[in-house]
Amino acid sequence: MTHSRLVEEAVRWLRTMYRCGIVLSEQNCASGETPDAIGWKGKNHSVVVECKVSRADFLADFSKPWRIDPDSALGCERYYLAPAEMLSPSELSPAWGLLEIQGREIRTTRKSKKNLRGAAGLANEMNLLLASLRRVELRIDPQTITDFLKWKNRMARYNGGVLPIGLEQPESNLYLGRD
Repeated sequence: MTHSRLVEEAVRWLRTMYRCGIVLSEQNCASGETPDAIGWKGKNHSVVVECKVSRADFLADFSKPWRIDPDSALGCERYYLAPAEMLSPSELSPAWGLLEIQGREIRTTRKSKKNLRGAAGLANEMNLLLASLRRVELRIDPQTITDFLKWKNRMARYNGGVLPIGLEQPESNLYLGRD
């Protein structure tokens, strides 16, 4: 079992089993925390999954600043994902959940508590999301992220630069940025 495989499985679990609409993996946060996978669903509810391939990796996790001060950590819910029977629920912090993988099947051995994220953690999540959006904006240059997100602009781009018949020109919205 490799770490990259566990991260792929964590992303799949967040998207399909936990039904997160937005999922990021291995993205740096201003606090220094780099969650293996984090997903968001309704009402800004975030779920972090930390992937551990060895006991040494798991034990080293406890010395990280955001584990020592969990109020600054990401995630309303927090889970470890590890190969089956590598970790015991009794070894985890009381609030953390445990996911175990065997083959491609992930089972929830222990559920996470639900409201773990503090104000500092929320600020760190916003920073992570904004930094991720900025990386997207740099890749779609010269178009701004606002223009990219407008559905009519996406339709025109998909249709070779011309809006499909019946659609008007992309709207101008002063509240969303310059056009």
